[in-house]
Amino acid sequence: MDSQRVRTRMGLRGRGGGRGGLLYGSAALVVLVGVGGWQGLAGPADSGSMAAPVRAGGFQGAAPFADRLSLPWPKDGQSSVEAVGLGGLGRTDGQRPVPIASVTKVMTAYVILKGHPLRADEQGPDITVDATAANESFSGSESTVPLIEGRRFSQRRLLELLLLPSGNNVARLLARWDAGSEQAFVAKMNRAAAELGMDRTTYTGASGIEPTTRSTADDQLKLARRAMEQPALRSVVALRSTTVPGVPGTVVNTNRLLEKPGVIGLKTGSSTPAGGNLMWAVEVKAGAKRQLVLGVVLGQRANTSPAEGMAAALDRSGELIEAVQRQLPAALGRPAQVRT
Repeated sequence: MDSQRVRTRMGLRGRGGGRGGLLYGSAALVVLVGVGGWQGLAGPADSGSMAAPVRAGGFQGAAPFADRLSLPWPKDGQSSVEAVGLGGLGRTDGQRPVPIASVTKVMTAYVILKGHPLRADEQGPDITVDATAANESFSGSESTVPLIEGRRFSQRRLLELLLLPSGNNVARLLARWDAGSEQAFVAKMNRAAAELGMDRTTYTGASGIEPTTRSTADDQLKLARRAMEQPALRSVVALRSTTVPGVPGTVVNTNRLLEKPGVIGLKTGSSTPAGGNLMWAVEVKAGAKRQLVLGVVLGQRANTSPAEGMAAALDRSGELIEAVQRQLPAALGRPAQVRT
């Protein structure tokens, strides 16, 4: 939910989540490079335990080489990582549902794109800003994007405003446009979660501001895998920043890990009850192949400030990503190739 108003480089108020980055310099190129060879895989089973030991190999859905990795698992919260098409690389035990804040918006975007698919470079239909979304622009208690009633934005532009600066008013606007009301849209979110086997997930809003929206790292990995199959979503979450006509300044992605080589998404989320959360995606170059690795880190520094929690989630996720990039090629028996 990224608890204050969104800011841009032109000085809009709000908590910045850091600056992200385009891996290859353009969204289109990210898509072209990232599409080939990605495969789906059923994720590791939920343990149901509230204990906190770390497991690498040996759990259902684990990659056969997972025991060869020694990853720096966060001590707080819960985490889960998988190599798509190969299996789980490890997880922390204790996968009980917890608040996920603005990571919720990945499901919001996924449901929107299920009903209104877009190609990576397609703008889609225009959507008119209603009075509710415009009035919510002035909220001082949540992250919002400045919108003017009656202005029209393409579906693609609203997805950018949803996923980069984490606009809560944009999430609710898209929900009303798609389903007529946020309540009806939330029902669609929960149906989508059930279809994906996310049996420990409950959505109660489109933005993630409600602490009653809860999930687990394992469940959110299931969503991440399917979300990255959506070309428009994949291209949006890889953007370091964007400019949107009708929104002042440069809109900056809250995910500063996009500055790291290979990182191509996904979504931040933070609040006092949720702590810092991050769903992330990275391409690891191993020999001549690219391996997509997905991770979810939840509950970092919960019950502190959103800024403190988010900083911890980004730092811990960054450590996991760097370790995967170093260790995975050797575990696969392929030489590493590091992008710069």
